[in-house]
Amino acid sequence: MLKGVLIDWGGVLTTSLADSIAGWITEDRIDATHYKDVMRELILHAYEGGDGESVIHALERGEISAPDFERDLAARLVTLDGVPPVAEGLLARMFVGFQPVEEMNEMLRLARTAGIRTCLVSNSWANDYPRHTWDGLFDEIVISGEVGMRKPEARIFHHALGLVGLPPEECVFVDDIEANITAARAIGLVGIHHRDAPATIGELEGLFGLSLRS
Repeated sequence: MLKGVLIDWGGVLTTSLADSIAGWITEDRIDATHYKDVMRELILHAYEGGDGESVIHALERGEISAPDFERDLAARLVTLDGVPPVAEGLLARMFVGFQPVEEMNEMLRLARTAGIRTCLVSNSWANDYPRHTWDGLFDEIVISGEVGMRKPEARIFHHALGLVGLPPEECVFVDDIEANITAARAIGLVGIHHRDAPATIGELEGLFGLSLRS
């Protein structure tokens, strides 16, 4: 019997990362092709098991500061004017387009009302999370940079499960990154690969046997 939901934030409870990044690329006049090449290498290494550690591993665990990461990333990128973008505030500009997806937030409120334990499990890029809007959403909150662990490391899932007091087989994990879903399933969680709110909510309704829409 399922009793809990572990869920990602960016791109799941918010509008898509791709849309926010696209807006930033236009606003900061970033060379989009070069950006995609740089980020493909960094993300594949961070999430698909590349050898050694990277700046993304360090940022997500809170081992380096946002300004240090911004300087590193800015130095790798180039604008259409042929110079690196301004490093200061780069992360805030990248994520400024995030908007809450109210259907997903309402789903969590209804789930908690029904007695389902809920836990945010988010990899932080020094995000300024809108915690003031989270009343009624989560029993527990796990932010990677605050706990020194990151997805897809198994230990962050075990940490979250310990907080909600449930074994993995009694919890669903929702994320928009396939590597994180694979890691969660490997320790016994039921994984849902989020693509859009209606599909994810429908899957959760089927798993829990509950209506999770207003």
